[in-house]
Amino acid sequence: MKRRKSFSALLIFLYLMSSSGVWAQSHKFDQYPTPVEADLWTTYSPKATTFKLWSPVAEEVVVKLFDQGNGGSAREKLSMVKGEKGLWSLTVKRDLKGVYYTFHVKTGGHWLDETPGIYATAVGVNGQRAMVLDLASTNPAGWAQDKGPSVKTPNEVVLWEAHVRDITTHPSSGSKNVGKFLGLVEPGTKNKAGQATGIDHMKDLGVTHIHLLPSFDHRSIDESALNKPQFNWGYDPQNYNVPEGSYSSDPFHAEVRIKEFKQMVKGFHDRGLGVVLDVVYNHTGLTKGSNFNLEFPDYYYRQTPEGKYSDASACGNETASERAMVRKFIIESCKYWVREYHLDGFRFDLMAIHDLETMNQLTAELKKINPNIIIYGEGWTAGQSPLPDNAKALKANTHLLQHTAAFSDDIRDAIKGSVFDEKSKGFVSGAPNTEESIKFGVVGSIAHPQVEVKKVNYSKAPWAREPWQAVSYVSCHDNLTLFDKLKASNEKASADQLKRMHLLSNAIVLTSQGTAFLHAGVELMRTKNGEHNSYNLPDAVNQINWNWKTAHQDVFTYYKNLIALRKAHPAFWMPSAQMVNKHLEFKTTFPGLVGYQLKDHAHGDSWKNILVYYNGRETAADIRLNGEWTVAAEGETIQPQGGRKVKDKIAVPPVSMLILYQE
Repeated sequence: MKRRKSFSALLIFLYLMSSSGVWAQSHKFDQYPTPVEADLWTTYSPKATTFKLWSPVAEEVVVKLFDQGNGGSAREKLSMVKGEKGLWSLTVKRDLKGVYYTFHVKTGGHWLDETPGIYATAVGVNGQRAMVLDLASTNPAGWAQDKGPSVKTPNEVVLWEAHVRDITTHPSSGSKNVGKFLGLVEPGTKNKAGQATGIDHMKDLGVTHIHLLPSFDHRSIDESALNKPQFNWGYDPQNYNVPEGSYSSDPFHAEVRIKEFKQMVKGFHDRGLGVVLDVVYNHTGLTKGSNFNLEFPDYYYRQTPEGKYSDASACGNETASERAMVRKFIIESCKYWVREYHLDGFRFDLMAIHDLETMNQLTAELKKINPNIIIYGEGWTAGQSPLPDNAKALKANTHLLQHTAAFSDDIRDAIKGSVFDEKSKGFVSGAPNTEESIKFGVVGSIAHPQVEVKKVNYSKAPWAREPWQAVSYVSCHDNLTLFDKLKASNEKASADQLKRMHLLSNAIVLTSQGTAFLHAGVELMRTKNGEHNSYNLPDAVNQINWNWKTAHQDVFTYYKNLIALRKAHPAFWMPSAQMVNKHLEFKTTFPGLVGYQLKDHAHGDSWKNILVYYNGRETAADIRLNGEWTVAAEGETIQPQGGRKVKDKIAVPPVSMLILYQE
């Protein structure tokens, strides 16, 4: 008994020590003044430029001016003046347009490395120096009238996730702007068979928003040596408020990447497509030498009780969004992208590293600027964090987020099998006990009386407040492509069997109530030849081979018609949990088969009743019918305008989706 008591006392002591350590680290930074209302952007006019930097620990700060973005020595060194709350500033009363600059901070008696500053909006090659720029001079013709698509409810959106390079680096793309922002919006490109590639393909497919993997300035690519093969997804942030230079025609002149990014956005908007940027505010590519640490060492990062950098990103560090000036930076940065670049949305990498309060403040601010904006993210971390779970933007806490959706790994792995085990199977490949997880995905991860959440693969409670808060997907840039996953987990399957599994996988995604998300090229049976993690592998692994479109024209047509069907029928994207519970009723469910009805003109749909069946079995499933129905989807055929009439009974073909309707 005594030993047990002393052991308990030891545990309590260790816990208090641990907690006080974390508290002490945070408390140390809370002592500093935080000018959260201050404008920290460099402001330019032909008459004067004002430089600003927040660093209450700095002893001196110097602005160095340069003639170019790299090489050469500073032509001037100007001392900044320290004001209230650790805010340093300097106004130079002459026209500095086109002049490059760095900040040089002295703290603890030592000069840190030079930095372009965390609020830099224009940088030279490799992002080492910022540039003074009249941003209005980078606006393309018609920019003042430019705007993206309107969005009534986020789940009417169909997302298509792409890497800038992947779309145009294969010779079959027919693009003149290979690997560039402008290549994404180049009209009239075709493969050898004369089929549309690039933006014409995206528009024809019917997706509504293009999700771009990180396209802000990241550090892995040497922009000064673009003649040598280089590839990276871009999840290693360097300058958050500047487009990546390697995707521009000229990374040496700071204004070029800015103008071309805007031209790209306008190119998408002119075709009615929205642009979502994948953002990585959760960590930086460098730790000690990051721009954050070159202004105010350690402030922008969380620490362990021992004072080391915590690492929930599994990339060496994690940012501390709950600290006033970190929260300010994230919010200001996103607002800048929306205002300056007219972005239509953001995807937050490892969103659960961020705190709920920051995400809610951020999204409220963004909605004021663009009511049509969509925001979603990964509701998980890659490692342990000092931030308590109840404060994290975790998937389980999504219902506490006001304007944000989270990826559903529940539906993803239920459909195809676990991403962490390439051999594991899912509903489409005959895995048992997946039906309840599929149903949970269908309703958009909300509470529904016919879903037994205790039987769902990961979540044991509903986590979405409304159905649009669940991002329905089966594949993305991470892990195996859908085709590669199905092939790896079904080694004896024929080409025809793999195709049917492939079609059924995204048929489930595109008929579920959550926000639909597709991996670029999935409509062409995209493969990376079995590579799980292609973040730095060559173009040859990552690129879209547009000849796949010729080889899999039937697959493309299925996806195109299925997207058209979803867009035409609001019953598939009801905006509220209340509406889903009123209009969505599950029918026959048994091993390998899930069926449901959307009834009574759900969400004002022109079809009164819609029956949907998913058959994951290798044998047909007979369904009894009440009344006469029209077939809209059967086997490998989608007929958005309707096909044959049926009554009494119908067979759902093996490994396929069936959709019937009554007007």
